[in-house]
Amino acid sequence: MRNLLSFLIVLVSIGLVLPVPVGSESIQKEFEKTGPKAIVIRSNTLEMDNKQKVVQFKGDVNAEKDDFVITCEKMLVYYENSTAEKRGGDLGTSIKKIVATGNVKIKRAQGGVATADKAVYYQQDEKMVLTGRPIVKQGDDFVEGDIITTFLKEDRVVVESSGEKRVKAMIFPKQEER
Repeated sequence: MRNLLSFLIVLVSIGLVLPVPVGSESIQKEFEKTGPKAIVIRSNTLEMDNKQKVVQFKGDVNAEKDDFVITCEKMLVYYENSTAEKRGGDLGTSIKKIVATGNVKIKRAQGGVATADKAVYYQQDEKMVLTGRPIVKQGDDFVEGDIITTFLKEDRVVVESSGEKRVKAMIFPKQEER
């Protein structure tokens, strides 16, 4: 019973449940102002290892956060138990990082698409590291390299090469409207 309760607490606290309609719009709007945005993840299977503090999603994985959507074949969500929170001394759970592998595709709300074999999202830093033939596209423009690091908070991207192949960027000039 304790393991079941622990499992349910983890699922709810890291936002792995489907969104539920709230009876009052004002309550929901207040939570959106003060509470963290949930990451909603859907897949064919879910396996949780509470000792290793990891949740594994396999098959047609789709993860949505307020400003991006990740699709892939497999996703590992690493979490940690945080210290007791002020509001009631409850033990909280937070996501450390998310590792997506297999045909990774990331769509940002502001536009743009990134593809790679592997993507690692670091929750605290709001940073995404793409490896395995990564490409980031915005309209017709794109960049590619061996490692692409996107700093989401800063709206900044760093593209690196790690061998003979050099970084490539293709940028099309925009015409001014008259």
